[in-house]
Amino acid sequence: MNLKTQGFILLDVDVVALNNAGKSSSSNFDNAVATKKLYKNGKTYTYVSGQAWRYWWRETLKNDFGWIMSPIIKVDDKNQTFTACNPAKYPDDDVFGYMKALKDLKRDGDGNPILNKKGKEETENVSATRVSPLKNSVIVSVSSTSTEEHSSSMTRHEGNPVLYSKMEYSAIMKGMFSIDLNQVGLFSSYNKTGFKNLSDELKSEYISQDLVKEIDDPYVKTKSGEPQKLVQLEKSVREKRIVETISALKTISGGAMQTNNMADVTPKFIILATTTSGNHPFSHIAVGEGQKSERALLNIEGLKEVLNDYKEQIKGTVYIGKRSGFMDECNDSLKALEAEFENVKVLTINQAVDQYCEQVKTQLP
Repeated sequence: MNLKTQGFILLDVDVVALNNAGKSSSSNFDNAVATKKLYKNGKTYTYVSGQAWRYWWRETLKNDFGWIMSPIIKVDDKNQTFTACNPAKYPDDDVFGYMKALKDLKRDGDGNPILNKKGKEETENVSATRVSPLKNSVIVSVSSTSTEEHSSSMTRHEGNPVLYSKMEYSAIMKGMFSIDLNQVGLFSSYNKTGFKNLSDELKSEYISQDLVKEIDDPYVKTKSGEPQKLVQLEKSVREKRIVETISALKTISGGAMQTNNMADVTPKFIILATTTSGNHPFSHIAVGEGQKSERALLNIEGLKEVLNDYKEQIKGTVYIGKRSGFMDECNDSLKALEAEFENVKVLTINQAVDQYCEQVKTQLP
Protein backbone atom coordinates (compact mmCIF):
# COMPACT_ATOMS: atom_id res chain seq x y z
CA MET A 1 0.00 0.00 0.00
CA ASN A 2 1.40 3.38 -1.04
CA LEU A 3 1.03 5.77 1.90
CA LYS A 4 1.52 9.52 1.98
CA THR A 5 1.70 12.08 4.74
CA GLN A 6 -0.59 14.95 3.79
CA GLY A 7 0.01 18.22 5.62
CA PHE A 8 -1.76 21.58 5.60
CA ILE A 9 -0.57 24.67 7.46
CA LEU A 10 -1.63 28.24 8.18
CA LEU A 11 0.82 31.00 9.05
CA ASP A 12 -0.07 34.32 10.69
CA VAL A 13 2.42 37.09 9.88
CA ASP A 14 2.43 40.86 10.40
CA VAL A 15 4.40 43.54 8.54
CA VAL A 16 6.61 41.12 6.62
CA ALA A 17 8.39 40.81 3.30
CA LEU A 18 8.94 37.06 3.31
CA ASN A 19 9.97 36.51 -0.30
CA ASN A 20 11.08 39.34 -2.55
CA ALA A 21 10.82 39.60 -6.32
CA GLY A 22 13.72 41.90 -7.17
CA LYS A 23 13.57 45.55 -8.18
CA SER A 24 10.14 47.17 -8.12
CA SER A 25 8.97 48.64 -11.42
CA SER A 26 6.12 50.63 -9.83
CA SER A 27 8.02 52.64 -7.22
CA ASN A 28 9.35 56.19 -7.41
CA PHE A 29 12.45 55.07 -5.52
CA ASP A 30 15.53 53.92 -7.40
CA ASN A 31 16.30 51.40 -4.65
CA ALA A 32 12.91 49.72 -4.32
CA VAL A 33 12.31 46.02 -3.69
CA ALA A 34 9.07 44.30 -4.74
CA THR A 35 7.47 41.37 -2.92
CA LYS A 36 6.14 38.29 -4.66
CA LYS A 37 2.44 38.50 -5.45
CA LEU A 38 -0.03 37.07 -7.90
CA TYR A 39 -3.48 37.89 -9.22
CA LYS A 40 -6.56 35.70 -9.23
CA ASN A 41 -10.14 36.69 -10.03
CA GLY A 42 -9.13 40.34 -9.99
CA LYS A 43 -7.61 40.15 -6.50
CA THR A 44 -4.01 40.36 -5.29
CA TYR A 45 -2.40 37.66 -3.15
CA THR A 46 1.09 37.65 -1.67
CA TYR A 47 3.07 34.43 -1.68
CA VAL A 48 6.29 32.65 -0.78
CA SER A 49 7.74 30.45 -3.51
CA GLY A 50 7.89 26.71 -2.97
CA GLN A 51 11.67 26.92 -3.44
CA ALA A 52 11.97 29.44 -0.58
CA TRP A 53 9.87 27.24 1.72
CA ARG A 54 12.13 24.28 0.93
CA TYR A 55 15.18 26.43 1.70
CA TRP A 56 13.74 27.28 5.15
CA TRP A 57 13.02 23.59 5.64
CA ARG A 58 16.56 22.47 4.72
CA GLU A 59 18.16 25.13 6.93
CA THR A 60 16.02 24.08 9.90
CA LEU A 61 16.96 20.42 9.41
CA LYS A 62 20.63 21.40 9.21
CA ASN A 63 20.60 23.74 12.21
CA ASP A 64 18.13 22.02 14.55
CA PHE A 65 18.56 18.35 13.64
CA GLY A 66 22.19 18.19 12.59
CA TRP A 67 21.60 17.03 9.02
CA ILE A 68 24.81 16.93 6.97
CA MET A 69 23.78 18.48 3.68
CA SER A 70 24.91 17.16 0.32
CA PRO A 71 27.69 19.32 -1.15
CA ILE A 72 26.93 21.43 -4.21
CA ILE A 73 29.10 20.79 -7.28
CA LYS A 74 29.46 23.47 -9.99
CA VAL A 75 30.17 22.35 -13.55
CA ASP A 76 33.07 24.30 -15.06
CA ASP A 77 32.08 26.71 -17.86
CA LYS A 78 28.40 25.75 -17.54
CA ASN A 79 25.43 27.27 -15.80
CA GLN A 80 24.87 23.94 -14.06
CA THR A 81 25.11 22.65 -10.51
CA PHE A 82 24.11 19.44 -8.79
CA THR A 83 24.52 17.73 -5.45
CA ALA A 84 26.56 14.63 -4.64
CA CYS A 85 23.51 12.48 -5.53
CA ASN A 86 24.33 10.16 -2.64
CA PRO A 87 21.02 9.61 -0.80
CA ALA A 88 22.28 7.02 1.68
CA LYS A 89 24.97 9.35 2.97
CA TYR A 90 23.09 12.66 2.70
CA PRO A 91 19.50 12.72 3.99
CA ASP A 92 18.60 15.84 1.99
CA ASP A 93 19.47 14.03 -1.25
CA ASP A 94 17.01 11.35 -0.15
CA VAL A 95 14.13 13.57 1.04
CA PHE A 96 14.47 16.60 -1.26
CA GLY A 97 15.59 14.80 -4.43
CA TYR A 98 18.15 15.80 -7.07
CA MET A 99 18.95 15.91 -10.77
CA LYS A 100 22.34 15.57 -12.43
CA ALA A 101 22.28 15.68 -16.23
CA LEU A 102 25.88 15.09 -17.22
CA LYS A 103 28.18 13.17 -19.53
CA ASP A 104 31.72 12.28 -18.49
CA LEU A 105 34.77 10.90 -20.25
CA LYS A 106 35.15 7.15 -20.47
CA ARG A 107 38.43 6.08 -18.86
CA ASP A 108 40.49 2.90 -18.87
CA GLY A 109 41.85 1.10 -15.83
CA ASP A 110 44.71 3.59 -15.57
CA GLY A 111 42.36 6.58 -15.63
CA ASN A 112 43.22 7.65 -19.16
CA PRO A 113 40.46 8.81 -21.58
CA ILE A 114 39.29 6.16 -24.03
CA LEU A 115 39.38 7.21 -27.69
CA ASN A 116 37.04 6.04 -30.44
CA LYS A 117 38.13 4.96 -33.93
CA LYS A 118 38.30 8.59 -35.05
CA GLY A 119 40.58 9.50 -32.17
CA LYS A 120 37.95 11.44 -30.26
CA GLU A 121 37.39 11.01 -26.55
CA GLU A 122 34.39 8.84 -25.77
CA THR A 123 31.82 9.91 -23.22
CA GLU A 124 29.27 8.11 -21.09
CA ASN A 125 26.03 9.24 -19.50
CA VAL A 126 26.49 9.67 -15.73
CA SER A 127 23.13 11.34 -15.13
CA ALA A 128 21.18 10.65 -11.95
CA THR A 129 17.71 11.83 -10.98
CA ARG A 130 15.52 11.41 -7.95
CA VAL A 131 11.98 12.71 -7.66
CA SER A 132 11.62 14.30 -4.24
CA PRO A 133 9.46 12.27 -1.83
CA LEU A 134 8.68 15.65 -0.20
CA LYS A 135 6.46 17.85 -2.33
CA ASN A 136 5.15 21.24 -1.30
CA SER A 137 3.07 24.09 -2.60
CA VAL A 138 3.84 27.78 -2.44
CA ILE A 139 2.72 29.55 0.73
CA VAL A 140 0.01 32.00 -0.37
CA SER A 141 -2.23 34.43 1.45
CA VAL A 142 -5.68 33.00 2.10
CA SER A 143 -7.40 36.35 1.53
CA SER A 144 -6.58 39.14 -0.85
CA THR A 145 -3.73 41.24 0.50
CA SER A 146 -2.76 44.88 0.21
CA THR A 147 0.96 45.64 0.18
CA GLU A 148 2.33 48.88 1.55
CA GLU A 149 5.49 50.57 0.33
CA HIS A 150 7.65 51.43 3.32
CA SER A 151 10.33 54.05 2.69
CA SER A 152 13.57 54.06 4.65
CA SER A 153 16.83 55.94 4.51
CA MET A 154 20.51 55.34 5.14
CA THR A 155 21.77 58.41 7.04
CA ARG A 156 24.88 57.24 8.88
CA HIS A 157 27.20 59.06 6.52
CA GLU A 158 28.03 62.59 5.41
CA GLY A 159 25.96 64.15 2.69
CA ASN A 160 22.46 63.39 1.49
CA PRO A 161 20.61 60.33 2.81
CA VAL A 162 20.22 57.29 0.56
CA LEU A 163 16.54 56.47 0.18
CA TYR A 164 15.14 53.00 -0.46
CA SER A 165 11.85 51.18 -0.06
CA LYS A 166 10.34 47.73 0.33
CA MET A 167 6.86 46.22 0.13
CA GLU A 168 5.36 44.94 3.39
CA TYR A 169 2.14 43.13 4.22
CA SER A 170 0.23 41.30 6.93
CA ALA A 171 -1.59 38.09 6.08
CA ILE A 172 -2.81 34.68 7.06
CA MET A 173 -1.11 32.34 4.59
CA LYS A 174 -1.69 28.70 3.65
CA GLY A 175 0.55 25.96 2.35
CA MET A 176 0.38 22.22 1.84
CA PHE A 177 2.90 19.41 1.52
CA SER A 178 3.04 15.68 0.95
CA ILE A 179 5.65 13.04 1.84
CA ASP A 180 5.66 9.73 -0.01
CA LEU A 181 6.36 7.39 2.90
CA ASN A 182 7.21 4.45 0.64
CA GLN A 183 9.79 6.37 -1.37
CA VAL A 184 11.92 7.75 1.47
CA GLY A 185 15.04 5.57 1.64
CA LEU A 186 14.09 3.55 -1.47
CA PHE A 187 16.30 3.83 -4.57
CA SER A 188 16.44 2.38 -8.06
CA SER A 189 19.42 2.10 -10.40
CA TYR A 190 18.05 0.78 -13.70
CA ASN A 191 18.64 2.76 -16.84
CA LYS A 192 15.30 4.42 -17.41
CA THR A 193 14.43 8.11 -17.36
CA GLY A 194 13.41 9.14 -13.86
CA PHE A 195 14.49 5.82 -12.33
CA LYS A 196 18.28 6.20 -12.42
CA ASN A 197 18.69 7.30 -8.80
CA LEU A 198 22.06 5.61 -8.39
CA SER A 199 24.99 4.49 -10.47
CA ASP A 200 25.70 0.77 -10.45
CA GLU A 201 28.96 1.53 -8.63
CA LEU A 202 27.18 3.44 -5.85
CA LYS A 203 24.57 0.71 -5.52
CA SER A 204 27.31 -1.91 -5.17
CA GLU A 205 29.02 0.26 -2.57
CA TYR A 206 25.81 0.48 -0.53
CA ILE A 207 25.34 -3.28 -0.64
CA SER A 208 28.95 -4.04 0.29
CA GLN A 209 28.70 -1.72 3.31
CA ASP A 210 25.37 -3.24 4.42
CA LEU A 211 23.67 0.16 4.13
CA VAL A 212 20.74 -1.25 2.16
CA LYS A 213 18.86 -4.41 1.38
CA GLU A 214 17.63 -5.46 -2.06
CA ILE A 215 13.89 -5.80 -2.63
CA ASP A 216 11.72 -6.48 -5.69
CA ASP A 217 10.10 -3.57 -7.52
CA PRO A 218 6.41 -4.58 -7.76
CA TYR A 219 5.77 -2.28 -10.74
CA VAL A 220 8.77 -2.52 -13.09
CA LYS A 221 9.94 -5.70 -14.84
CA THR A 222 13.08 -6.63 -16.72
CA LYS A 223 12.90 -7.69 -20.37
CA SER A 224 12.76 -11.28 -19.19
CA GLY A 225 9.74 -10.53 -16.97
CA GLU A 226 11.57 -10.59 -13.65
CA PRO A 227 11.02 -7.76 -11.13
CA GLN A 228 13.63 -5.03 -11.20
CA LYS A 229 15.63 -4.74 -7.99
CA LEU A 230 15.42 -1.76 -5.65
CA VAL A 231 17.61 -1.02 -2.65
CA GLN A 232 16.17 0.22 0.64
CA LEU A 233 17.69 1.75 3.76
CA GLU A 234 17.02 0.24 7.17
CA LYS A 235 13.65 1.16 8.64
CA SER A 236 15.23 3.02 11.57
CA VAL A 237 17.04 5.35 9.14
CA ARG A 238 13.94 5.96 7.04
CA GLU A 239 11.86 6.56 10.16
CA LYS A 240 14.34 9.09 11.51
CA ARG A 241 14.40 11.07 8.27
CA ILE A 242 10.62 11.22 7.97
CA VAL A 243 10.02 12.13 11.62
CA GLU A 244 12.68 14.84 11.60
CA THR A 245 11.33 16.32 8.34
CA ILE A 246 7.86 16.67 9.86
CA SER A 247 9.17 17.76 13.28
CA ALA A 248 11.15 20.58 11.66
CA LEU A 249 7.86 22.44 11.19
CA LYS A 250 7.79 23.11 14.94
CA THR A 251 10.89 25.31 14.72
CA ILE A 252 11.09 26.30 11.06
CA SER A 253 12.37 29.83 10.47
CA GLY A 254 13.15 31.97 7.47
CA GLY A 255 12.05 34.80 5.26
CA ALA A 256 13.58 37.88 3.68
CA MET A 257 14.10 41.21 5.49
CA GLN A 258 14.45 39.45 8.85
CA THR A 259 16.65 42.25 10.26
CA ASN A 260 13.78 44.75 10.37
CA ASN A 261 10.78 42.53 9.59
CA MET A 262 11.38 39.46 11.71
CA ALA A 263 8.50 37.01 11.46
CA ASP A 264 7.45 33.73 13.06
CA VAL A 265 6.80 31.30 10.21
CA THR A 266 5.99 28.26 12.34
CA PRO A 267 2.44 27.01 11.69
CA LYS A 268 -0.37 28.45 13.78
CA PHE A 269 -2.72 25.77 12.43
CA ILE A 270 -1.81 22.36 11.06
CA ILE A 271 -3.50 19.22 9.79
CA LEU A 272 -1.54 15.98 9.46
CA ALA A 273 -3.00 12.79 8.02
CA THR A 274 -1.85 9.62 6.28
CA THR A 275 -3.69 8.73 3.08
CA THR A 276 -3.52 6.22 0.27
CA SER A 277 -4.36 8.96 -2.23
CA GLY A 278 -1.83 11.05 -4.10
CA ASN A 279 -4.20 14.02 -4.27
CA HIS A 280 -4.08 16.48 -1.40
CA PRO A 281 -7.55 16.66 0.19
CA PHE A 282 -7.13 19.70 2.47
CA SER A 283 -6.34 22.47 -0.03
CA HIS A 284 -9.61 24.42 0.32
CA ILE A 285 -10.38 24.39 4.03
CA ALA A 286 -9.17 27.97 4.48
CA VAL A 287 -11.08 30.60 2.50
CA GLY A 288 -11.33 34.36 2.10
CA GLU A 289 -14.59 36.06 3.13
CA GLY A 290 -16.16 39.32 2.07
CA GLN A 291 -16.65 41.15 -1.19
CA LYS A 292 -12.93 41.74 -1.43
CA SER A 293 -12.06 38.44 0.31
CA GLU A 294 -10.15 40.43 2.90
CA ARG A 295 -10.74 38.08 5.85
CA ALA A 296 -9.40 34.54 6.22
CA LEU A 297 -11.68 31.89 7.69
CA LEU A 298 -11.55 28.17 8.39
CA ASN A 299 -14.06 26.27 6.30
CA ILE A 300 -15.25 23.81 8.95
CA GLU A 301 -17.98 22.40 6.70
CA GLY A 302 -15.38 21.86 3.99
CA LEU A 303 -13.18 20.01 6.49
CA LYS A 304 -16.10 17.78 7.46
CA GLU A 305 -16.72 17.09 3.78
CA VAL A 306 -13.10 16.00 3.31
CA LEU A 307 -13.22 13.73 6.37
CA ASN A 308 -16.35 12.05 5.03
CA ASP A 309 -15.39 11.88 1.35
CA TYR A 310 -11.89 10.54 2.01
CA LYS A 311 -12.67 8.29 4.96
CA GLU A 312 -11.72 5.16 3.00
CA GLN A 313 -8.36 6.65 2.01
CA ILE A 314 -7.42 8.15 5.39
CA LYS A 315 -5.40 5.71 7.50
CA GLY A 316 -5.24 6.22 11.23
CA THR A 317 -5.94 9.44 13.09
CA VAL A 318 -6.17 12.91 11.57
CA TYR A 319 -4.26 15.28 13.84
CA ILE A 320 -5.30 18.94 13.97
CA GLY A 321 -3.14 21.43 15.83
CA LYS A 322 -3.94 25.07 16.61
CA ARG A 323 -2.06 27.75 18.52
CA SER A 324 -4.04 29.46 21.26
CA GLY A 325 -4.91 33.01 20.25
CA PHE A 326 -5.19 32.15 16.55
CA MET A 327 -8.74 31.86 15.15
CA ASP A 328 -10.09 31.15 18.63
CA GLU A 329 -13.61 31.61 17.27
CA CYS A 330 -13.21 28.13 15.74
CA ASN A 331 -12.30 26.38 19.00
CA ASP A 332 -15.76 24.97 19.69
CA SER A 333 -16.31 23.87 16.08
CA LEU A 334 -12.93 22.12 15.99
CA LYS A 335 -13.51 20.33 19.30
CA ALA A 336 -16.91 19.21 18.00
CA LEU A 337 -15.10 17.36 15.23
CA GLU A 338 -13.61 15.03 17.84
CA ALA A 339 -17.13 14.01 18.89
CA GLU A 340 -18.37 13.62 15.32
CA PHE A 341 -15.34 11.75 13.92
CA GLU A 342 -13.64 8.97 15.86
CA ASN A 343 -10.38 9.42 13.95
CA VAL A 344 -9.87 13.16 14.67
CA LYS A 345 -7.81 14.66 17.48
CA VAL A 346 -7.52 18.42 18.14
CA LEU A 347 -4.40 19.43 20.04
CA THR A 348 -1.74 22.13 20.25
CA ILE A 349 0.64 22.48 17.30
CA ASN A 350 3.54 20.60 18.90
CA GLN A 351 1.29 17.90 20.35
CA ALA A 352 -0.27 17.29 16.93
CA VAL A 353 3.16 17.03 15.25
CA ASP A 354 4.60 14.75 17.95
CA GLN A 355 1.60 12.41 18.10
CA TYR A 356 1.36 12.18 14.32
CA CYS A 357 5.06 11.30 14.16
CA GLU A 358 4.46 8.47 16.62
CA GLN A 359 1.63 7.22 14.42
CA VAL A 360 3.65 7.39 11.22
CA LYS A 361 6.36 5.19 12.77
CA THR A 362 3.79 2.38 12.89
CA GLN A 363 2.73 2.96 9.28
CA LEU A 364 6.10 2.74 7.54
CA PRO A 365 6.53 -0.22 5.18
